[in-house]
Amino acid sequence: MPRSSPRSLRQEYQQYVEREVEDYKNSVSTTFMYGIAQEAAKALEEAPQLGIREVMLADEVDRIIAKRLRLPSYETWRRRREKNANELKKPERWGLRSNTPLREAIPAGSAMSASVVVAGARVTESALYLAANGCEVTAIEPEVAVVNQVLRAASEAGLTERLRGFAADLISFTPDGPLGAVICTPAAFAGLSSVERERVFRLLQEATTDGGVHLIETLVAGQAVLSEEELRSRYSGWTITVVPEPGASSTFMAKKLVA
Repeated sequence: MPRSSPRSLRQEYQQYVEREVEDYKNSVSTTFMYGIAQEAAKALEEAPQLGIREVMLADEVDRIIAKRLRLPSYETWRRRREKNANELKKPERWGLRSNTPLREAIPAGSAMSASVVVAGARVTESALYLAANGCEVTAIEPEVAVVNQVLRAASEAGLTERLRGFAADLISFTPDGPLGAVICTPAAFAGLSSVERERVFRLLQEATTDGGVHLIETLVAGQAVLSEEELRSRYSGWTITVVPEPGASSTFMAKKLVA
């Protein structure tokens, strides 16, 4: 599924203003709106008539409402947005530790965004952190409620354009383009047969670009769902690192060699 082209900051600001104005219109009575329309009509009578009156009247109503709401100017809105965006990039903002292995999935010094697949437990935190850092994220989770939760959180954080949800398990997912990284917890492989597991690994590995990384947790609730030995055998020819996590858990990190 092709992604839409990103909007410019000017477009995002205009949509923000339009959304605030429409919400205001919906919150007041028809009588109150009529009063604003009369105020707008009076203002137009005092100004040069250079366009279609109905259009000018609607624009003047919106301008009056925006002024009453004290909406910030574009420059003020832009500065606030950039400050918030910087906060969203911090792993701690999403409940992750500062040296999270997820950092390895974010391309360094590249103007190109990486396509990332995230599946398994804690999909929300991982997906939002990566989206905030410029990745194009596909979050995969069988439970529709969890997918909706991820999408709702993305909307609230202004990350909708960088994140999409897929309500299914890994065996039902086929990448529609090259991947820069794959993030999985053992829950993503729950219920899959050995044959299905083999197919999933092969498909994701083939879709991963040279230099891409796979990060896979090896423990869940103290149980080794995916053993390090099994993972090493599946990632033969990749550069492998095992990253210790708090407690007894660890993250298996495999980097695809550049051909």
